[in-house]
Amino acid sequence: MAELTFSLKDNPRIDRWLRFEPDRRVRIGTGKVELGQGVLTALAQIAAEELDLSIDQIRMMSGNSVEGPGEGYTASSWSIEHSGGAIRLVAAEVRALALKQAALRLNAAPDELTIVEGAFLRNGVSSGIDYWSIAGELDLSAEVTGSVPAKPQSAYRIVGTSVPRIDLPAKLTGSGFIQDMTLPGMLHARTLRQPGRGAELISLDENAVRRRAGAEIRIVRVENFVAFVGVDETAVRTAAVAASERAVWTGARSLRPEQATPGWVASQPSDDRLMGDPRPELALDRVSARFTRSFLSHGSIAPSCAVAVYRDGMLTVWSHGQGMQPLRENIAKTLGLPLGNVACHHVQGPGCYGHNGADDAALDAALAAMAMPGSPIRLMWRREEEFGHEPLSSAMTVAVHAALDPAGRPLDWTTEIWSATHGQRPGVGGAYLLAADALKEPPPGRKPFDIPLERGGGAARNGIPLYEMGAKRIDFHLIHDVPVRTSSLRGLGATLNVFAIEGFVDDLAARVGEDPLAYRLSMLSDPRARRVVEKAAAMANWASRDAGGTGSGFGIGLARYKNSSAYAAVVAAAEVDEAVRVTDVWCAVDAGLVINPDGLVNQIEGNIVQAISWTLIEEVRFGPQGISTTDWQSYPVIRFSDIPEICVELVDASEHPPLGVGECAGGPTAAAIGNAVAHALGTRIHDMPMTRDRIMAAILA
Repeated sequence: MAELTFSLKDNPRIDRWLRFEPDRRVRIGTGKVELGQGVLTALAQIAAEELDLSIDQIRMMSGNSVEGPGEGYTASSWSIEHSGGAIRLVAAEVRALALKQAALRLNAAPDELTIVEGAFLRNGVSSGIDYWSIAGELDLSAEVTGSVPAKPQSAYRIVGTSVPRIDLPAKLTGSGFIQDMTLPGMLHARTLRQPGRGAELISLDENAVRRRAGAEIRIVRVENFVAFVGVDETAVRTAAVAASERAVWTGARSLRPEQATPGWVASQPSDDRLMGDPRPELALDRVSARFTRSFLSHGSIAPSCAVAVYRDGMLTVWSHGQGMQPLRENIAKTLGLPLGNVACHHVQGPGCYGHNGADDAALDAALAAMAMPGSPIRLMWRREEEFGHEPLSSAMTVAVHAALDPAGRPLDWTTEIWSATHGQRPGVGGAYLLAADALKEPPPGRKPFDIPLERGGGAARNGIPLYEMGAKRIDFHLIHDVPVRTSSLRGLGATLNVFAIEGFVDDLAARVGEDPLAYRLSMLSDPRARRVVEKAAAMANWASRDAGGTGSGFGIGLARYKNSSAYAAVVAAAEVDEAVRVTDVWCAVDAGLVINPDGLVNQIEGNIVQAISWTLIEEVRFGPQGISTTDWQSYPVIRFSDIPEICVELVDASEHPPLGVGECAGGPTAAAIGNAVAHALGTRIHDMPMTRDRIMAAILA
């Protein structure tokens, strides 16, 4: 009997996952949502495979809080492992139930029957019945048992093939995103954002705002929450801009530039915890190095958006947030509504890996809709609002400490981490939706909380290296409070942790005069990790690497994401003058059984591009009025002209279960770039982003 996944334990009824529809399609439900990662295509492949259907016969229902399974947030590269595993077992069980019922109907033995695109063949001849003709005889209200084995890999037709993405046609024709959504009688809305928790609106010159709008608008105010609603989208946006100039607040937050630095964050009070092996008393050579990373924004392509309507006591919300069941619960709690009177449905947005403003915009739209019953409200944030008020990825400091044996190998290792939380999704650790701060009785202050290591970790994610050492531990300092919200961004703490660990490993190799590739392999026994390292090195022709210090360099980085998901090894080639230019990236990945190879490679390529941007460019800054990096000029991201040649190869490991892959290459890419820059310069840059100023300071030093 197969072990039931968390998703199945929480949603045991078959009909939450699978229903037969009259148009000869099967509706597959999932609580996971499409963020651009191609997950709905891969889940459809899994279902079609187990049910002996074509991919066109599957209709995916994603993120429906009323009908579909609740699977929490789409995060941590768990969609294929958790939802995919659940769908595989559900589909296998339904196929077995259907075969049994068809055999009874035909007075045949089950092994006489086969299924082709949902039709039953008896000894290869059409029987005249199919799934849909017997669907009414199947008890889909029953709970999944996990007693039916899934198909063997040798029987796969669809899994393992590069099926075209099912979400792309709508997106390519301009109708695939929530920003494109329209409903009859829909009104547009923008907000006047509260400038920090505890700020109170003393006055607002509404007449001046209306004059600037230039068209009829309605001003909705609920305590310190203000929205501008109207038929003309330009008018309500103009009103929001004007209101920010005409509003008088008391208690508004004021930030200082130094509060945006990793050093300031690390100096704040913290909850301290030690994870891993106890500290041994070793009288050996001890070495340390310190690495930092600034606050990061998600840099979402389009600002957050939501649509809501309140009609006959029922609040319905459409959102591109990453968890519709949690969003439903948080909105109901905030507004004091019974859970049954709130429905949340996912509509795809133009990309975000992590917790941006999507959930907050959903509550904004709900508040406006509650004030105007019967009218659908489409509320979208402005670009300045997205950059200035979404949760950020925390600035971090990582110090790595090692005790070395006489051969220069670590016998004892500590990764010491200072960071605010990376896990403040609404409903987690006392976190809540942004507009709740503006209501009469805002929720109590957030509690210090981060994702436990057994669930993948937040700031501590990938803080334990893969290499063999006598003892390994994480010394974690969870910062009590920073003046901005922090939460999840792709990879969480893994990006800096891997950057630090792999940079330090390179430096340890240099101490003993060894090639960093050979040094790594001497401490690496995991055969899957060794394979990706050796593969990436061969792809990049590592043997051609010179002694360095010439302005161009090769660097390597390795990690197994969360130490439990996909393995990735990356080699980067970089040229360094006054700034860094990455010219080539080679990446080898072991993701176990691959559902859709093309989709997987797309994800890795995107992760590499994003990691280059983090490593070289991205950095949030603060000013007296709050976050000061509020547009693409002050917060630049990588341009197409700066994207290097990228080569990704998948190591065949199909004998192993599928592993989460969407975030596996980020840390290794950052590390490979850091090591390539150190090789090129002959000196290490310890701080991200590796900007022109930092490069010049290192060269001059």
